[in-house]
Amino acid sequence: MIGTLRRTGLVAAAWLVMSVAAAGATPAAAEPLAAPDAHYSAADYTAGSWAAYTSARDTLAQRGADATARERLQQATDGLVMVRGLKDLVADYKTRAAGTYTGGSWSPFAEALAKADGVAADASATASDVAAAKTALVTAAGNLVAADEGTFQTITNDVFWNDTSGNPIYSQGGGVFKFGDTYYWYGVHYTGAELYRANPTRKYDGDVSFVSIPVYSSKDLVNWKFENNVATRSTSLANGATLGQAGWVGRLGVSYNENTGKYVLVVQVYLPSLGGDGNGVLFLRGDSPTDTFDYGYYQNQVVNSPTTGTGDQTVFTDDDGRDYLIFSNRSGRSRAFVAKLRESDSLRIEPAVQIGYNSAGREGNAMFKLDGKYYHAASDLHGWNASVAHVIESTSSNIQGTYTSEYTMAGTEMDYSHVTQTGFFVTVKGTKQTTAIFAGDRWADFAWNGIGYNQWMPVTKSGSRPQLSPVSQWQFNATTGEWRVGQNNNYILNPDFQADRVTVSTLTGWTNTGGSVTNVSPGANGSRFALQLGSGSAGVRQQITVPAGTYTLSAYAKTAGSVSGAQVSVTDAGGATRALNIPSSSGWTRRELAGVPLAAGTATVTVRTSGGTLTVDGLALVRTSGDTPPAGQRYEAESAPAVCQGTIDANWAGFSGAGFCNGDNAVGAYAQFTVNASAGGTAALGIRFANGAGGARAANLVVNGSTVATVSFESTGAWSTWASKIVNVPLNAGGNTIRLDPTTTSGLPNLDYLDIGAAV
Repeated sequence: MIGTLRRTGLVAAAWLVMSVAAAGATPAAAEPLAAPDAHYSAADYTAGSWAAYTSARDTLAQRGADATARERLQQATDGLVMVRGLKDLVADYKTRAAGTYTGGSWSPFAEALAKADGVAADASATASDVAAAKTALVTAAGNLVAADEGTFQTITNDVFWNDTSGNPIYSQGGGVFKFGDTYYWYGVHYTGAELYRANPTRKYDGDVSFVSIPVYSSKDLVNWKFENNVATRSTSLANGATLGQAGWVGRLGVSYNENTGKYVLVVQVYLPSLGGDGNGVLFLRGDSPTDTFDYGYYQNQVVNSPTTGTGDQTVFTDDDGRDYLIFSNRSGRSRAFVAKLRESDSLRIEPAVQIGYNSAGREGNAMFKLDGKYYHAASDLHGWNASVAHVIESTSSNIQGTYTSEYTMAGTEMDYSHVTQTGFFVTVKGTKQTTAIFAGDRWADFAWNGIGYNQWMPVTKSGSRPQLSPVSQWQFNATTGEWRVGQNNNYILNPDFQADRVTVSTLTGWTNTGGSVTNVSPGANGSRFALQLGSGSAGVRQQITVPAGTYTLSAYAKTAGSVSGAQVSVTDAGGATRALNIPSSSGWTRRELAGVPLAAGTATVTVRTSGGTLTVDGLALVRTSGDTPPAGQRYEAESAPAVCQGTIDANWAGFSGAGFCNGDNAVGAYAQFTVNASAGGTAALGIRFANGAGGARAANLVVNGSTVATVSFESTGAWSTWASKIVNVPLNAGGNTIRLDPTTTSGLPNLDYLDIGAAV
C-alpha cells in the first residue's frame, strides 16, 4: 500500500552500522532495517508520519541493538505516508484555468483539487486518504472537457522526432498513457538509437545496450516535453542487482493503481540474478508519472503461459480503469494472452487467458478498443522487421472472452504498415470521434530510417473493421479526436522500396508490368534499397486513392546502358496521364514534375523503361494545392444554428460529427451557416463535401447577403469519399452568415462542415 517502503538493504545497513556503532553495539548481530530511499526527504512525507519515523530512529540510535526499538523503527518506517506525488499533482493542476473547460466538467475537478490540496497539507493524513485524494483528482482531471474545438497539430513520419527543447526523443518499445488530462510517453533509450541517428546509412540493430527509461509529457500528442528518466542503469533491484546489469530491457507499459495511488511500470527484462532463468517481468513503482521509480517486484512466470517471461508485451487500460498485460509466450510466440494486473497494487500478473493462436508465431502484441470491441494486433515473427498487422477481435464485451480468427488490418498491406510492425496503440476519445493511433515500431535498420524513428498513423473503422491510413504526414486534433491528411503527405506507398527488408522480384505495394524487377542496395543518399528495372522493357505500377488537387511528382533516378522511354507517370481517375521523363544519368539525380492536376479517385503510378537499366528511389506524389482545410473554428452542418434545406443523413461513412446535410435536388435549396469572427478581414473557408454523382455541382457562395464567388464541387468518386474546397471570404467582426446556394436542379453535394481560419 502507499507509504510502505521496500527494504533497501544497502541504505538501511549503512545507516544501521553508524547508529549501533555509535552506541557501542556489534552491528553484525542485527539484520538490516528498512529506510527511506536516498532520493526522498522529509518533505515527501506527511509531517506526522515523518515525526514518528525520526523519533523511532533517534531512540534506536540511543539504545543500540535494542529489539523493541528496532521493531518500533520498522513500524514507523512502514507507516511513512508519502505525499510527494500528491503535492506535485496539486501544484500542476492549480495552473489550469476555469475558462478553458466546460462548467460541467470544471466544477467536480475544482472540488477534487481543493480536497487533494487539503489532504496534501494534512499532517495526519493516512495512506488511504492520500491514495483516495490522488485518484479522485486524476479522475476529475481526466474528465475535463475543453470549452473550445481544439487545434489540429501536424504529425510527420519518416523523420527523427525531437522534444520541445529540441533534443532527440529516445522512446523505443514503450507506450503512451493518459493520466488525468496529460499524456505520458514511456520507452527505452538504447545506445543503438544514438548511433543510428548520427549515421543511418549502416546497421545498429544489434546494439540494444540499455541507457534509461525516459518519460515525456504532452497535451496534444504531438509536442512532447522531456520530464525525467524514471529508471537508469543505476536503478537498484533485488538481490543487490541494478538495471544496468540486465542483458535485455524493453517492451514496457505503465499502470496507475487507484488503490495505492502508485504508478507501476511493467517492463520485460532478462537478468538471471533476479531469479529463475532470468526471463521475467519487472515491476518498478513511482509516486507520480514522472517520479524516479523504485523496485517493486519481479515475476518469472505467468500462470497458463507455457514459458517463463513473455514474448512481446504492452499494457492496456480498459474503460473501467482495469489494467491488463497483453503478451505472447516467450519461446515460439504462438499464443496471444490477456492477463489482468493485480487490482490491489498492480505488482503481480494474474493467471493469463489465451485469446489467440498462430503456429507461425506473432510479435509486437498490442491492443486497442473501438466501438466497444477489443482488437489484438500483432506482426509476423521475423525480428523487428516490417509486417502487415494481424488482428483478432473480441466477439463479446469480455476482454478475456472469445475472439475471431485472424485477419489482416486493411491499409497495412501495400507498405507493411508504413514499414513498421505493431508497437502500441493510443486511443483518443475526442468530443467528436474516437481515433486509435497505430504507433508503429520501425526498429530494424534495413529501413534506412529504422531504430529511433517513430511512425504514428490513424486507425478508424471502415465498415465493421478497423483500417489504418499509412500516411507520411497527417494532422490530428486531440480535443475532437479528428484527423486529416497533412499538406506534405506522400501518397505513394513503399516509395523507398524498403518494406520487404530483403531482395525480392515483386515489391510490396507494386505490380510488375513486365521485365526484370528487383530492389537493390544501396539506394539514393545511402538508403538501404532502391527499385531497379533491368535492361529490356520493364516496369511496375501502383494504384492509390487521391483527393482532387494539383500535385508534384518527383523521384531520384540513375541509369546504365542505352536507356529509352524511362519515365515515372501518373494517370488519374479520369484517364489523364502526366509523365516525368528520366534522361540518362550515371549518378543519382532528383527529377521533378510540378503542376500535375489530378481528379479525385484512383490514380495509377507507373515506372517503366526500355533498353538499359533504370534505378529509382525516393518516389513522391505530394499535393501542392487542393483541399487542405484551414486550421480554425469548425461548424457542423447538422448542428444549429446551421440550416439544411433537405435532410440530415448519416448513411455514408467518413463524415464528422453526427451527420451531414443532404440538400434537396433543386435550385435554391441552400445550406446556411452562422459563424463568428474575432476580427474583420479575409478568412480561409474550408467546405468539406462529398459528390458521388458523375458531374460537378455548382453553388453561389453568399456571405452576409452578398454573392462573393461561385464554387464548383467536382465529383469525389463516391458519396463516402470526402474532400474540401478552399475559398477566401470576407468576414465582419462578430456574427456572419455563409450560404451555399445551388445554381442547378442537381442541388448541392453532401455537406459535412465548414472550417473557418482566422481573418486577416
